[in-house]
Amino acid sequence: MVSRSAEKARETTMRLDPGAAGSLDRARRRRADRARQVADVLRHEVLAGAFPGGHLPREPQLCRDFDVSRNTVREALALLAAEGLVERCPGIGTTVLTEKYAHGLHRLMGLGETMHAQGQITNEVRTAALVRPPAPVAQRLAVPGDEPGVYLERLRRLDGVPLSLDLTYLPRDIGEPLLAADLAGQDIFVLIERLARQPLGTADVSFEAVNADPHSAALLDSPAGAALLMVERLTRLADGRPVDLEWIRFRGDRLTMHGQLQRGSPLPRVIAG
Repeated sequence: MVSRSAEKARETTMRLDPGAAGSLDRARRRRADRARQVADVLRHEVLAGAFPGGHLPREPQLCRDFDVSRNTVREALALLAAEGLVERCPGIGTTVLTEKYAHGLHRLMGLGETMHAQGQITNEVRTAALVRPPAPVAQRLAVPGDEPGVYLERLRRLDGVPLSLDLTYLPRDIGEPLLAADLAGQDIFVLIERLARQPLGTADVSFEAVNADPHSAALLDSPAGAALLMVERLTRLADGRPVDLEWIRFRGDRLTMHGQLQRGSPLPRVIAG
């Protein structure tokens, strides 16, 4: 937000020298561009745990490292602070405030399998019931439209901290036996493989940023309207049968996705909204 005194000074400059005012605007845009560039690099370093003790270098050091002005560094740190990654304390400096957990994209695994090194995943089963799935869900699971399926809703926590809200549909023959299983303590993927007596094979996955609706925000202990990472995943058994369709809302400030891509593979299908 531009202060009243700054705006007044700008208006005075424009009256006296319109060209100078344009130069000031261009300078601000360049500084904002550089601040984003600095923030992108620092964000990666923060998430990679590159700062021992959780303390970022002091502003003069960052100015030298990035060859930018102090104002640019301060704008970059302000961007990270607005994301909730760091906190700026007078006399102390900039410290890492929130840790993000890494979720790999190179293997098909459940959340508990993926996060076992990060901490303990627990599941609060909010809904587990036989339902008539919506027609598009039945079609994607390749089941008759009039056949009941199983719907699960789980709030998943990592070491007691809300991480995701999972909404899952399963075919009846796979899902109904799971209603008597330990859904609170185990990944569904492990249970499905045990029940089907074959491993999971492939999954179609899409990612999208969505705003947290009031209900999801309350469950995830997130501000209403905050950005969530929505993952939609259709998982198949090794024989190709679809058995698990889910929508997962992750807290975007607590998770980062990473993977390794290889050039030469078939190009991904892009769906335009």
